[in-house]
Amino acid sequence: MDQKGDVRWLIKCLSVGLVLLLACGLCTAWLGSRALQMPATTTRDGTLITLNRYKTEPVPDIVLVGSSLTYRLKEEYFDIARVRNLALVGGSPLTGLEIVARQSRLPKLVLVEMNVMTRPVDASLVKKYSEDSSIEPLFARPLRLAVAFYENWMHAPLSHSQISIDGLLKQPPSDFDNHVYVDRAVQQLEAEDPSVEASANVDGVRQMIPELENKGTRVLLFELPVADRLERTKSVEITGAIVHAAFPKTNRWLPIDVDRSDLRWADGAHLDERSAVMVVEAIETALRTLKYAD
Repeated sequence: MDQKGDVRWLIKCLSVGLVLLLACGLCTAWLGSRALQMPATTTRDGTLITLNRYKTEPVPDIVLVGSSLTYRLKEEYFDIARVRNLALVGGSPLTGLEIVARQSRLPKLVLVEMNVMTRPVDASLVKKYSEDSSIEPLFARPLRLAVAFYENWMHAPLSHSQISIDGLLKQPPSDFDNHVYVDRAVQQLEAEDPSVEASANVDGVRQMIPELENKGTRVLLFELPVADRLERTKSVEITGAIVHAAFPKTNRWLPIDVDRSDLRWADGAHLDERSAVMVVEAIETALRTLKYAD
């Protein structure tokens, strides 16, 4: 066996590997600080994919933050351009609001859902997706960049033109019998007293509004319609009272003018697809009226 040949071959392989690592490091540095700080997304969870895109794509004009209720308002339903939905399934609107506030470039408008105000801020997500998040070692960044690029490419959202909006709107309202799910939700909401958590989170939103608006970003609040039986529950009524006592001025709210009798919910709270499209169209109408959309 030619041991000298084997050693030379090993040295060549190591040298090539080192050159490739250096090249990747230089390319990543050349792409700029936003690429350097881009978080890796190794999950198929749509929320993390969206947050990843928010960190790496051009800053949108309008951002929505909220809970799983707002998550149903898919970006592809919007006809107006440059909308990003950062609502978190099982999360708090404050998490998305803090992530937006910690970027170096901000959107023109942030819409904050105020229905679900009992969940705490997800500090780990805020840290991970903040502009000032800790920077990883140089040679790990190209790998993270490649993984994130692959995930964004594999799970790119549909465009508005790819969705049959007219077809959805022409459908009759769903006749799905959801009373079992509504009964369960009513029972849970009647048993909850959200006063402490809702008051703290509403105060958090109130403190963040001037921080964002001092940087040129307008903040408007909105409430999504839910089934009438849920509207009358203890938890929803208490939350609504706290929210509107904190924000009594109508010019702080985005009106959503939609025929509630035409809406349907899978469980009394989460809009079905057709209803979500109807609500999106109502939001777009309000935004155009307020001159926030063409």
